[in-house]
Amino acid sequence: MTHVLLIRLAGPLQSWGTASRFPARRDSHSRPTKSAVIGMCAAALGLPRSMGLKQPDRLTDDKDQAKLTVLGELARSLFGVRADHPGVPVRDYHTVGAGTYPLRPRDLITDHRRAAAVSAGLDAATGDHFGHHTLTGWYGAPKRIATDPRSGVLVSGELTRSALITERWYLADATFLVGLQHNDAALLQSVARALEHPQHLLWLGRKSCPPSGTLTLKTVAGDLDTAFRNHRLLPGPDGTADPTRKPWAWLQTLPSQHGATPVQDQPVSFDALQPEHTTRWETRRRITISPNASDWEDIIP
Repeated sequence: MTHVLLIRLAGPLQSWGTASRFPARRDSHSRPTKSAVIGMCAAALGLPRSMGLKQPDRLTDDKDQAKLTVLGELARSLFGVRADHPGVPVRDYHTVGAGTYPLRPRDLITDHRRAAAVSAGLDAATGDHFGHHTLTGWYGAPKRIATDPRSGVLVSGELTRSALITERWYLADATFLVGLQHNDAALLQSVARALEHPQHLLWLGRKSCPPSGTLTLKTVAGDLDTAFRNHRLLPGPDGTADPTRKPWAWLQTLPSQHGATPVQDQPVSFDALQPEHTTRWETRRRITISPNASDWEDIIP
């Protein structure tokens, strides 16, 4: 028997990326992605980014397949999202990467290139002058971090940099009902508790987008489609919801399912330097809310 954990994702701004980590244009997907939601659950549980999907040193009885980790079990769950309030796309004009800044003490200690460039002034510096050196033409806030082949520490992969003009897209005033379907009810309940008492800060896609109000709603028996049909629309930013509206929903399915489309958001690794995703499949459909659907209670907006 399967169970579904229902999660409310709402906030002034949301941004769900599916493309490059830092292009000049950072689009937002029209809805939460599976990799972002699984990452949010992993952060709430306090799982390390280095955790893989499998435990290669603990084999199952058949000796062929490694046992899944907690992260692997989360990634294995079926994912669905119902757009109760799709939100409004908002464009943010941004400039980043210009200017120079005083070098911090840790810049001089960890980056031998910067230390060598200011070595003469550094030797003569005393008292409060330590760490207040500047390098003309060098970008002061490291970006594109890379491992230095000489020292092995993480340093800026780009010492000089011109201003970069970017545009970033967000969803304003959106509210989504997300479902995670799994056969382990205890796992889903542990995630539910963690989302309300997270070990790490949680974001709606980007760090500038914190969630508002209630996250965990309930865990119900059944599948995603049934859970979405048997619960009324979540209230929007104004506290109301049109009970007659049929929202769109996207449900994870098998590739052979008629009308299934690929999405590149199945998490494989959340490693900070090299995150990895693969393809999953989903179908889109209108959800007709049941006349006897359950109402929501005690939701903090």
